[in-house]
Amino acid sequence: MKRLICLTINDKQHEIAVETNETLTDLLRYRLGLTGTKKGCELGDCGACTVILDGKPVNSCLVLAVQADGSRITTIEGLEDEKGLHPLQQSFVDKGAIQCGFCSPGMILSAKALLDRRPDPDDGEIRRAISGNLCRCTGYQKIIEAVKTVESS
Repeated sequence: MKRLICLTINDKQHEIAVETNETLTDLLRYRLGLTGTKKGCELGDCGACTVILDGKPVNSCLVLAVQADGSRITTIEGLEDEKGLHPLQQSFVDKGAIQCGFCSPGMILSAKALLDRRPDPDDGEIRRAISGNLCRCTGYQKIIEAVKTVESS
C-alpha cells in the first residue's frame, strides 16, 4: 500500500508516493539518488545512515518514510553549496578525519546538529554527539579535532 508524503530534503520540496514499510534510508538512496546516506547495519547501531530530521540527527534506517511526512531533512549532499564544501566537511578533510569515508556523512551530520545547537562544544559534548556513529579507521581523535576546528574558527 502506498501513501503520498511531502518532505523538504536539502531545501527542495518532494511529494512522493511511498510504501508504508519503506525506510527513509531506502527512499533517500534508491528513489531520490542521495547516496551519501549509507546503508550499514540497518539496525541503528552504526550511524552510517544518519541524517538531520527536523534539526535532530536520526538513524534513517529506523525511520519509516511515512513517519517523516511534513519534515525537513538534511543529507550530506545538502551541506555543500555553490562556494564548495561546508566548513565542517572541509575541516574533516583538512584534519585527516576522513579515511575510508564510509562513516563520514553520518559523523559530519551528527557533528553539524551539535554545532547548530551548541556552537562552542567541549570534547565531552563532541564525543557524546558522535557516540552513535562507528568509525573503524580514524580512532575518533581526528574527528574531534575537526569538529573543534570548525567551532573555533
